[in-house]
Amino acid sequence: MKSVKNIKIKSRHLLLIFAAICVILMGLSLLSKMTRGPFRVIAGYTVVPMQKGLNHIGRWTVDVTQNFQTIKELRTENKKLQKQIDDLTVENGELALNQKELERLEGLYKLDQNYADYEKTGARVIASNTSNWFDVFTIDKGKKDGIKPGMNVMAGSGLVGIVTETGPNWASVRSIIDDTSYVSGMMLSTGEKCMIRGDLRLIGSGKIRFEDLPVSDAEIEKGEQVVTSYISNKYLQGILIGYVSEIKTDKNGLTRHGTITPAADFSDLQDVLVITKTKVELDKQNNKKD
Repeated sequence: MKSVKNIKIKSRHLLLIFAAICVILMGLSLLSKMTRGPFRVIAGYTVVPMQKGLNHIGRWTVDVTQNFQTIKELRTENKKLQKQIDDLTVENGELALNQKELERLEGLYKLDQNYADYEKTGARVIASNTSNWFDVFTIDKGKKDGIKPGMNVMAGSGLVGIVTETGPNWASVRSIIDDTSYVSGMMLSTGEKCMIRGDLRLIGSGKIRFEDLPVSDAEIEKGEQVVTSYISNKYLQGILIGYVSEIKTDKNGLTRHGTITPAADFSDLQDVLVITKTKVELDKQNNKKD
């Protein structure tokens, strides 16, 4: 049995064959138009179908070329649109950050106006000792800016904490949610005093606790404002601490305890106001006036 060899046709030979076929077809086409009879009949069966086929191939080639061009244009347009989307996303992010910054500054301005009797300076939080809550944190102003230990710090709508240590251009603040923090407070409507104690386990629910509130005929309702007391030796009088969220009578029947929703957000402190006079300094100043 004889083996069959594969015949490879070079591309130039193939081109010549197609060219020859086209010439023959063109000749037959002309001949069919010039003559009648058998040649015209043969042309009808051979040349015309092949011409239609070639025309179809030509149209298909044009369509494919146009489709490729359209795809290329769409890809170019898609890249432009994607860039516009990316630019708008960045711009939208910047606007959102600017809006938040504006809201914080407006909040600080409002807080400043609410306590206009106290001289204050703004500062930015630059570090915290924990990742979740700002129980102890550092601000970007210190001794060079006149910051001293004992100065009260505010944010949000009220009290945040007190300066405990200072450096040349920084200061450490212990907030009222820290486990070692104690603040003498009072119910704004009745003047009854209580003790606010820091408890990091409780702040996870957005609360701080108060205790040692005397039992009396005065009814304390939820939403009651709790402010710093005048008997505190560290905190200035009348700074908002928060709002009563729960109140219960102790087993001894003489005192009450409960929780407070703080006026500041201790999960996100970025800007604060520092009152630039300590309680001791203001007391001395007021005594001289008297």
